[in-house]
Amino acid sequence: MNATPVHGTWEPEPAARWEDAFLSGNGHHGALVHGDPDNDRVIVTHHTLVRPDGDDAHRRPPALAAELPALQDRLLAGDTAAAETFTDGRPLRWVRPFHPAFQLRLNRPSGDDTHAPYRRAVDFTTGETTAIRAGWTSRVFVSRADDVIVQHVTAPHLTLDLSLDPHLPGAPAGLGIGHGAVLTPEGALLTLRARYPGSDLAYTGVTLVAVTGGTTRLAPPGVLTEGATEVLLLTRVHRHTGELDTVAESRALRDLLDAAPYAGSYDDLLARHLTHHRTAYDRVTLDLAADPAERALPGSDLLTRPDSAALLERLFAAGRYHLLSASGLLPPRLTGLWTGDWNTAWSGAFTTNANLNLQTASAAAAALPEVTGAHAALVHRQLPHWRDNARAVFGTRGAVAPSHTDGESGHTYHFSREYPLHLWTAGADWLLKPLVDHDETYGTRDPRTTAALAEVALFYEDFLTRTDDDGHLVVVPSYSPENRPANASWGALNAAMDLSAARHALLTAADRLPEHADRLRALAGRLPAHRVNADGALAEWAWPGLVDTYDHRHLSHLYGVWPLDEISPYDTPDLAEAARRALELRGAENDSAHGHLHHALVAARLRDGARVAHALGRVLDGDYFHASLMSAHYPRRDVYNADAAHTLPAVLIEMLVQSTPGRLVLLPALPPSCRQGELRGVRTRFGASLDLAWTPDGGARAVLHPDRTHRVELRTPSGAEPLDLVAGEDRVISVKAR
Repeated sequence: MNATPVHGTWEPEPAARWEDAFLSGNGHHGALVHGDPDNDRVIVTHHTLVRPDGDDAHRRPPALAAELPALQDRLLAGDTAAAETFTDGRPLRWVRPFHPAFQLRLNRPSGDDTHAPYRRAVDFTTGETTAIRAGWTSRVFVSRADDVIVQHVTAPHLTLDLSLDPHLPGAPAGLGIGHGAVLTPEGALLTLRARYPGSDLAYTGVTLVAVTGGTTRLAPPGVLTEGATEVLLLTRVHRHTGELDTVAESRALRDLLDAAPYAGSYDDLLARHLTHHRTAYDRVTLDLAADPAERALPGSDLLTRPDSAALLERLFAAGRYHLLSASGLLPPRLTGLWTGDWNTAWSGAFTTNANLNLQTASAAAAALPEVTGAHAALVHRQLPHWRDNARAVFGTRGAVAPSHTDGESGHTYHFSREYPLHLWTAGADWLLKPLVDHDETYGTRDPRTTAALAEVALFYEDFLTRTDDDGHLVVVPSYSPENRPANASWGALNAAMDLSAARHALLTAADRLPEHADRLRALAGRLPAHRVNADGALAEWAWPGLVDTYDHRHLSHLYGVWPLDEISPYDTPDLAEAARRALELRGAENDSAHGHLHHALVAARLRDGARVAHALGRVLDGDYFHASLMSAHYPRRDVYNADAAHTLPAVLIEMLVQSTPGRLVLLPALPPSCRQGELRGVRTRFGASLDLAWTPDGGARAVLHPDRTHRVELRTPSGAEPLDLVAGEDRVISVKAR
């Protein structure tokens, strides 16, 4: 291999837009760092910051259970528009929007170094952003150990005007702002309290300023430091009711300094953080033998070379870094953990019918249990609300997940005629699948996951009561996010995703609940098979007469291919061919980044390297990435969105390595652009880590490090064979060159 891939990115200019600001985060706090030596800004975010709307009554699921039997009768009788009136009449209501807290401003008088060489960078291995010009240096990270944003600024005779500024785009006019600034023995304490209009909720930011040398004086709304040699800032933000005890918070921040070997130890704070961050980040690496000259380019220049192996290397590294940084208290939102605007697109929600699972798709294989832990926290915290959804909408026991959540409420209340998201019943299985993958990967069974699966099975036992003329169960009503049949309304029957989810949930629950296994397997066995339509494609609705709509960004009907193992070229070749045909016919609709990469994930499972390469190419050549290497939802960097950034590592892994509890697939969909490389540290679902190296002639060498004694099937381009693994004994696999 060539020199080690670059685990970071850099730019020769400060960020002029918040979208280009370098990112740091610990899954609770986030920081967007502009790196301007004269007018630096660090935008502070926190996963809990969602704007209240004062309308709790409408954040409840619609009470429709009494009307469900009549709806089912009408749909089964052929009334294709019946579900359009299955509502309580409310208008579409978005979940509460995610927003930034404030920006920490550091203004410095312009000096003689204005035209000196400049560089800002982010180191993915540490989570640290740096900016350097002449004698001025700024370093920022968000600590996983201490849950604090840390910034360290140094320069000879440093003069800084420091303040907490709430004036960000879209901030509501009625936001009640209160500033505080007091001098302290170490320097100063800045506070900013913002109370939401018409609410008893507020959030408060606290920044402890520790100054070495010079003088510090009040300069409302902040402080002015003159003649210092270094300034250390520790920042936290809290959402609360009433008033925050800022004295206690300032004491907690001072305790961080006192815990260091000496007061103001940035390096000690960083070292404590690295035991968490670097340990996680370093588990997996991808080396595509890229040109060292391209590896040295700024990210913005590298993005103009969509065919570059160095670009794929850097986006893989950045994707894992940003995914890890956004995951902690909660998993990543549509914008990860970051935004610089109060008017965040689609409320900055967790959109669970596609985006969330796509973003976290690499968590198990890319050895990021921290991400799965954040995902599990969201699921288990909201299960009581999922039970409410099942009772209110369907009149059943068990649990039904919403399509959108702000991270607090798990109630289904975001729906409309065109988006009848309250009819979607596959969500709980879809959201529990990553937790099942995690258990398989690490050889454990989290009892919370088993309990949640039992609740999903309960829902299906109560809900699946209607049958067709052949005696098969019918999922009615049924919804395929966010599509509709060409000849019917959105609420339909037997959506392929609903069938796959019901079957998978029941069989997975049966596997974990032996006392109920026979009953649950029998129920799963009564579900109908998937349908192949007149075009030879897997139909999106397995109900006679419903016609597919192909030009759509979602690929919900191919849930059985990815992430499930229900349809594969090895076990169900005929269905796999129908799925391949469905993928071939699928349009890109509005060029949403998640649609292209979802396409790539399905194609990889179907061993279609050319289609993987095409889908990747649409994203790499479509100007989807900002200089920060965070992505956009649409081409030409339109709408800040983490889907592409976080999903891309999963695509690159899936084209190289795939696994189930009983199978290992090597090089299933290798595109021509990745002629050689090395992927190290990936995890398999049968309890082994794997290092893979491949060469331009088609040869490859894999080393498995198994945790469990197990026999699996090995699939390579050369064919299939059994593979016996012994816990603790490395196993070397050689793939012959073409």
